[in-house]
Amino acid sequence: MNKIIMHIDMNAFFASVEQQINPAFRGKPIAVIGSNERTVVTTSSYEARAYGVKTGMTKYEAKRLCPHIVLVAGDTGRYTDTCRRLVEIYRQYTPMVEVYSIDEAFLDVTESIPLFGCAEVIAKKIKEDIRQKLGMLTCSIGIAPNKLLAKLGSDMKKPNGLVVIQHEDVGKLLQNLPVKELCGIGSRIETQLATLGIKTCGELGRASTHTLRNRFGVIGERLKLMAQGIDNNPVIPPEQEPDVKSIGHSMTLDKDVSDMETLECHVLQLSEMVGRRMRRGGYTGRTITLTLRYPDFTTFTKRTTAGTHTDNSIDIYRIAIDILNTVRLQQPIRLIGISISNLTKNLSQIPLFLSDRNKKAATCAMDKINDRYGDFCITWGTLIKRYQHKGVISPSWRPSGIKCINLSTRKTKK
Repeated sequence: MNKIIMHIDMNAFFASVEQQINPAFRGKPIAVIGSNERTVVTTSSYEARAYGVKTGMTKYEAKRLCPHIVLVAGDTGRYTDTCRRLVEIYRQYTPMVEVYSIDEAFLDVTESIPLFGCAEVIAKKIKEDIRQKLGMLTCSIGIAPNKLLAKLGSDMKKPNGLVVIQHEDVGKLLQNLPVKELCGIGSRIETQLATLGIKTCGELGRASTHTLRNRFGVIGERLKLMAQGIDNNPVIPPEQEPDVKSIGHSMTLDKDVSDMETLECHVLQLSEMVGRRMRRGGYTGRTITLTLRYPDFTTFTKRTTAGTHTDNSIDIYRIAIDILNTVRLQQPIRLIGISISNLTKNLSQIPLFLSDRNKKAATCAMDKINDRYGDFCITWGTLIKRYQHKGVISPSWRPSGIKCINLSTRKTKK
């Protein structure tokens, strides 16, 4: 049976969520930004896009293009919670849901057709469910034989579009389509293809495999298949995702920092975030990596492999600080990151010494409280005044599993 894949792309997601919650924003040009001075536009409403406001612009650039634009500090908890509610809607129609990003998802509805009639019916039902449960949020949906074409379809008609790409129409659709329209072909590959005289998918699909392999290596053949509309990648729900190779967090600081005490506080915060995710996923690790970036964007990493596996935040912190103390800083620090690799899953060691048992018990108690009331509700004393979420959601964020980072606002006891 031919696959029927659906790609759902929420329209101007962050901005639409803000307009749904605050009626005063509706119909106005708004841009969602971060909370610090380095912030950029993470998304803008369609009213703002009409003035040329785009993702990645600084707030000053956005103001210059649209002086009356409303700048809204992003609420990461609000967006992640909305994503979870969207996934709940999708799973009413198929268990095969792959969250591609916080505002995008792939659905394999092949086995759902006998229940609902056809994919278009499912798409319309999903749109209606979103309207009823989440208000004015809209989405564009592409339906096609594979993920590549489904995503292409959702991009073809925005906002609030629905595009069905039939197998027999693929060749005609791709013939004159610019290669940059395919997901996975960025400006760099587009430029390299242009040097070969290739600008459209039709030209790429007819190109010599040998020539493409010589220029692009192993991905050369993959590019040719993409241009022919061929994509065999399956929809992978969370329970089928492969184990992760590393777990990490990084943050761009509000201002460049050279003070070691301040840097140590950031290292502690990142170590706790990494440790929390590891414990939640049942992972322990041995290799701790510290990443630092200077204001001129020079980035470097240093790592150490410990003698034993750990998931304890303080262990991670102490090792990271040992690494930091070996670095002779040439400039203040713009970005700092902590990650841990060499992972093992479900490896639990019983603490032998009383001090280790007490440390483990204290960590478990903190985790339980933070699970119930929100991350960093209880934390280390040095972080009480310092901890704030910065309004940044990693592209790898997922609503469940090890890639889930709890960004929700503090929970209140019911």
